[in-house]
Amino acid sequence: MGENDNLRLFHTGTHACGYWPERTARDLVFDPHDARLPAFYPQALQWGFRRSGDIVYRPHCPHCRACVAVRIPVDGFVPNRSQRRCLVRNASVDVRVLPAGRDDERLALYRRYLGSRHPGGGMDTHGAHEFDQFLVGSWANSRFLELREAGRLLAVAVTDLDALAMSAVYSFYDPDEVSRGLGTLAILKQLEWAARERRRHLYLGYWISGHDKMDYKRNFRPLEGFDGRRWRPFDAIDATEDP
Repeated sequence: MGENDNLRLFHTGTHACGYWPERTARDLVFDPHDARLPAFYPQALQWGFRRSGDIVYRPHCPHCRACVAVRIPVDGFVPNRSQRRCLVRNASVDVRVLPAGRDDERLALYRRYLGSRHPGGGMDTHGAHEFDQFLVGSWANSRFLELREAGRLLAVAVTDLDALAMSAVYSFYDPDEVSRGLGTLAILKQLEWAARERRRHLYLGYWISGHDKMDYKRNFRPLEGFDGRRWRPFDAIDATEDP
């Protein structure tokens, strides 16, 4: 028996779905108080789980399979025409990888982003405490990939690191620069970083069938999806609402 064989897994109660406001959801969650969780987290990523703050979870809804964990095999990735244009359009952007943490500049950008992206949804009231709790946490091996132009902060991509992979936890960017495709640029720069560091995969969290804010993830190819048991080519995944 391995040391993680009895790591506890909880099934949450029903709660409001974070993606479809008219629906409810349930999650599988690893015990956040277990001291072994940081060491186990890389394995959890391989099982389709995701980190939010100190919580490692996976959607487990009884009548919906719309959330599909996806990852990019780093060595096989080649940017498509649109992604190459994004790189050219943002050739003046500088990239820096820095320790995860809050400062006034990052917090201000985060709040502006949420105010534009999630108006009236509750997240737009987030402050310093929520920034630390949601984006930094207490145990994750994380870095902030910053995108800057002439010194001005344009975007931050929160990125978890392990020996074999990276995980794109969350990105936020200047809402006045939406035409630049900064979300796409952040992933492209994470992929370049992962290639330099010889990581095998970049985890993108969940692609959600029919959700316009999540559909962009299918544009990164090759792409793999987790079917609940194993990783398969994305186009072979069945993502349906009713099993």
